[in-house]
Amino acid sequence: VKPMTPRCSVPKAVPVGKSASLHCHENEGFPKSTYSWYRNSEPLSPDTKASSKSHNSSYTLNPATGTLVFHAVHKGDTGRYSCIATNDAGFAKCEEQEMEV
Repeated sequence: VKPMTPRCSVPKAVPVGKSASLHCHENEGFPKSTYSWYRNSEPLSPDTKASSKSHNSSYTLNPATGTLVFHAVHKGDTGRYSCIATNDAGFAKCEEQEMEV
């Protein structure tokens, strides 16, 4: 079963240096969906060490739960965030939401 459009929650504004949690979830898809996050249409790597773009970003991305946690946000984390739920049957994307730091 193709995933439904996931529900995404993105904080509107986060003070510099604070932590922020972004959530993405849908429960119609079968098999269970995996989640990927995008900032300004650029994919966020689940492995922060693999991506040179995020060399000064400290975040944890859990593809199984759809949770993206920034440990200490900085100005560079400001942007439009969206999430895609994917399984064998297809994928679905939530609306982009702005997060300001």
